[in-house]
Amino acid sequence: MNQIQMAQLNAWITDTYGSPAILAHYLDLAVEMLFYLERDSFEQMEIQNVVTALKGMERVIR
Repeated sequence: MNQIQMAQLNAWITDTYGSPAILAHYLDLAVEMLFYLERDSFEQMEIQNVVTALKGMERVIR
């Protein structure tokens, strides 16, 4: 990401969630919700990719 993109991301996080910690909380909930998906809703690899992306984003913003 370049500096402009980082600034836009930070502004979005602040405007939408108030702080990175609050967004991290919702990302953590999203990961937890994935455990309750019904069978065959998505391919296993799709779910794993989503979890990886969410956990990565959570680590960055914490």
